[in-house]
Amino acid sequence: MARFLKQGKTKDEMKQADHQVSQTVSGILSDIENRGDAAVRQLSAKFDKWEPETFRLSTADIEAIMSSVPETTLEDIKFAQAQIRRFAEAQRAALRDLEIETLPGVTLGHKNIPVNSVGCYIPGGRYPMVASAHMSVLTAKVAGVQRVIACTPPIQGEIPAATVAAMSLAGADEIYILGGVQAVAAMALGTESIAPVDMIVGPGNAFVAEAKRQLYGRVGIDLFAGPTEILVIADDSADAEMVACDLLGQSEHGPTSPAVLITTSEQLAKETLVEIDRQLETLATADVAGKAWADNGAIILVDSIEEAVIEADKLAYEHVEVLTKNPRYFLEHMTNYGALFLGPETNVAYGDKVIGTNHTLPTKGAARYTGGLWVGKFIKTCTYQECTPQASAYIGEYAARLCDLENFAGHREQALLRVRRYGKVTAVSQ
Repeated sequence: MARFLKQGKTKDEMKQADHQVSQTVSGILSDIENRGDAAVRQLSAKFDKWEPETFRLSTADIEAIMSSVPETTLEDIKFAQAQIRRFAEAQRAALRDLEIETLPGVTLGHKNIPVNSVGCYIPGGRYPMVASAHMSVLTAKVAGVQRVIACTPPIQGEIPAATVAAMSLAGADEIYILGGVQAVAAMALGTESIAPVDMIVGPGNAFVAEAKRQLYGRVGIDLFAGPTEILVIADDSADAEMVACDLLGQSEHGPTSPAVLITTSEQLAKETLVEIDRQLETLATADVAGKAWADNGAIILVDSIEEAVIEADKLAYEHVEVLTKNPRYFLEHMTNYGALFLGPETNVAYGDKVIGTNHTLPTKGAARYTGGLWVGKFIKTCTYQECTPQASAYIGEYAARLCDLENFAGHREQALLRVRRYGKVTAVSQ
């Protein structure tokens, strides 16, 4: 039976914080919808102390910014984008249009049509999320999206040059130095200076995530996102140094980030607790990672690998790292996860930055019903139908009876009109 060696905050405690965020975001969205650019400018000045003449960077601005980025950094960005592009292109190739004759004269099909316009949010703040430009902008472009715009906040009053370089190299059509809820709202709702988009994607803090949630329906979104999550599944073949390092490596994202260890080894669990304390003494981001671990860290002891699968699927976490003798057992048996990292040679940092899979993944249990961001998220699979006269008359008789069964008189008449009209044509042709 599974039991907790350490447990984090309760669900009720987390709900109270969510309610406060929701009210704040609702007010901001209403203000931007009513006042447009004026509200955006005021909010940017308030939250980011950023009030330029225009938030959009010109081509000359982008070229000047990119020239300031070290060549090694540009090469690293290009390397990461090459990996992400390669995998995204392979995924796109797997999505194929379909056309089939299901009955004589009845043709059905679907087309994979890219969304026309997408807004990508690339977070900044303490951590300039350069990699998020690859994951959102580049993936949208591989999917075939015509207009991709991107927003990122200034950092302490400065333009984040490497992030802008990544946006540009990824193929962004418009780049704005604008952050927070005001950026997401401006892209989704549109203002006098920013044309609205059809879809918003990208990670962000609790306020950005809540803005996307409230805007969903008016625009599409990639997924409902919460604080980043990591689950490490380990047996007695794992070592505490690696487990602790990988748990803290994700905990540094923010003070509300959950980090959980599921293990069959009580010795490893106890050693991990000691090792976490040791590593926090020297970790540069210990102020954030330590609080996240204290408030949201958990260790669950299980009796078997089979029970580990059950508990892991209950959590349905964003990142699941498997440090066991047979990591692929979890690939074969787990059903709820955002991304799996199999074996000690792989880790979440690879997925977050460079290996090629997308790092925008489901959180808060959403892995029970959705995967992460990929080219397919930017594509609408739309169906079409076509009948010959003879097929229309044939199908129409069935349709009329089925419409009558449901008391849809108008629907029935649509079918019977074709039966009367094309049944005669068929009879003549015979």
